[in-house]
Amino acid sequence: MIQKKKWLQRALLASALMMAGSATAAVVTSVRPLGFIASAIADGVTETEVLLPNGASPHDFALRPSDLRRLRSADLVVWVGPELEAFLSKPLQPIDAQKQLSVAALPAIKPLLLKDAEGDEHHHEGHDDEHEHGHHHGEYNMHLWLSPEMAKVTAIAIHDRLLELMPQNKDKLDANLRQFENLLTQTDKNVGKMLTPVQGKGYFVFHDAYGYFEKHYGLSPLGHFTVNPEIQPGAQRLHQIRTQLVEQKAVCVFAEPQFRPAVITAVAKGTKVRSGTLDPLGSGIALGKDSYGNFLTALSNQYVSCLK
Repeated sequence: MIQKKKWLQRALLASALMMAGSATAAVVTSVRPLGFIASAIADGVTETEVLLPNGASPHDFALRPSDLRRLRSADLVVWVGPELEAFLSKPLQPIDAQKQLSVAALPAIKPLLLKDAEGDEHHHEGHDDEHEHGHHHGEYNMHLWLSPEMAKVTAIAIHDRLLELMPQNKDKLDANLRQFENLLTQTDKNVGKMLTPVQGKGYFVFHDAYGYFEKHYGLSPLGHFTVNPEIQPGAQRLHQIRTQLVEQKAVCVFAEPQFRPAVITAVAKGTKVRSGTLDPLGSGIALGKDSYGNFLTALSNQYVSCLK
């Protein structure tokens, strides 16, 4: 009996130690696509972890106690900024400024930001509910990882910050950055070729996230159902979209894995419009050296398979 009790105590102690050790030092990113960029730069230097689980949206996420532990023990926390991940603003306050990186605040990012222009047009349609709920994206489109140009700026910033924190890993970090930049150049060319045949085809997306990607690759979006994914589009908005679908201006309407609203199905019903799914967070893609390239390629395939 005593033997069994001792064994149980040991087992409990071991599991407590394991749990304490589970919040290990790593680069922690808010969303998965930032994890793709960080894991390429930190490869062989430190682990990369993502806070948001697959299927969660940065617009309405709530941190668990284990997430707070991960933030506190991280080598570096990489996020877009309070406009996108409002849930991180408070938890990051006690963390050393050197150990956090807000991509939206980088000087090289500022001139590349796109205004959330359609957001203004929504307010004129009488969507007062957006004012009450607070327009999450603020003035600019904050889905920065969908711009290959901004992904490169982000990679350089992560490299520079890790270099300050871990100067002993300079050679590895430098090599990783070169490799990332080469992969990005190659992927960018391939994706450009893939998307050329569908550049003139009109479509609707569920939420206003893809501006950077669409602009970079010359795509032809006709509009979106909503700016803020938690707010269902109003009747007037749906009527406008329905009219355009009936007039056959659009080839496709896209939902997202995080949001599969019935409104999309209802609006497209009885028209010849195809429906597809765009995944702006790269849910199924494993972190690693090539993951950002795989993400851009997967997203392009999602466009092409519906628009072709």
